[in-house]
Amino acid sequence: MAASVATVIGAGIAAIRTADAATATTYYVATNGSDSNAGTLAAPFATIQKAIGAVSAGGTVAVRGGTYALKTNIQITKSGTAAAPITLTRYGSEKVVIDGEALGYTPGAVGSTIPAAQRGAIHMEASYWKLVGLEIAHGPYGIYCNKCTGNTFDRLVTRDNYETGFQLQGASANNLILNLDSHGNRDPRKNGESADGLGIKEGGGTGNIVRGARLWNNIDDGFDAWNFTSPITIENSIVYGNGYNRWNVPNFSGDGNGFKLGGSGGTGPAAAHAVSNTMAFSNAAHGFTDNGNTGAIVVKRATAYKNAKTGFDFDGGSTAKLTANLAAGNATAVALGKSTASGNSWNIGGTWTLTSTSTSVITGARAADGTIANSAFLVPANGKAVGAKI
Repeated sequence: MAASVATVIGAGIAAIRTADAATATTYYVATNGSDSNAGTLAAPFATIQKAIGAVSAGGTVAVRGGTYALKTNIQITKSGTAAAPITLTRYGSEKVVIDGEALGYTPGAVGSTIPAAQRGAIHMEASYWKLVGLEIAHGPYGIYCNKCTGNTFDRLVTRDNYETGFQLQGASANNLILNLDSHGNRDPRKNGESADGLGIKEGGGTGNIVRGARLWNNIDDGFDAWNFTSPITIENSIVYGNGYNRWNVPNFSGDGNGFKLGGSGGTGPAAAHAVSNTMAFSNAAHGFTDNGNTGAIVVKRATAYKNAKTGFDFDGGSTAKLTANLAAGNATAVALGKSTASGNSWNIGGTWTLTSTSTSVITGARAADGTIANSAFLVPANGKAVGAKI
């Protein structure tokens, strides 16, 4: 008797699962390895690029602790699948530093343009990857991801790069940037005008989420969504100390906003970004700004504290809705323009005393799960449900 349709389908699914399992290999990389090795734990590769070339959908590249000084940038151009993503991770809790100091454009000459393929110590044009627990430093961008979809970036550090620490752009959708620390990034090449902690810009795609980020002491802005035409969700994140010229870059032109939410000069895209439970403090310009984005931005339970200009600057053309936010100690609390506000500290009025202004916990070690450690930093002492609590 001929096999039933259900039996044939079941056999086909089993074959697919078997094939996926066969490709779910883990390749190992170590500073004392060799690219002529098999890539096993006992005989690891020497370079991350060799392992990336070997791994397939569902597989893992596990990098042993140490510093990996790049001679050429790491290129990720093949994709996993939604059902079988590829993972690039540190091995256990070992500290992995990917160092791009020897690459080109570190820094580039003033006014120069970095060729597209050289952007990033990790240059990525691929989908369905998980990058976990890596530290990327001194590159021409830390991570540069163009036309990337369905990726997870978890517990990464992008620091001291010569452009934006982490940049996502182009047609990129459904990416999760989770518990990112990005700091000390600067761009002498553009006199400080360009290097942010995190940029999601010059593109579009729905479903991108930033959660648990800390973006600090970058020469330009903490977060920048310039000319990204789709809504971005940002939550449980903090930005601080951005826009100061700590490197004595000549003709300094850094902006210094905390969260710059898209657009430019009133001509930017109408992107309805959603921002919640976030903090921007001690930045050289605004805490939160629409930057010409004409979209219906939503900002709720956010705190702007001691920014040098406006805490919440939404008079650049947006129709933002601001709810239950806290502004304290900024040069100006709020600029609304066409935007609306209700239940915020400036609507309620009175004097706002804060439970704690010590940054030691919130800027210190993360919790074991990678989240920002809980504290009473900038929480209203009167117990009002206004502003962020992280």
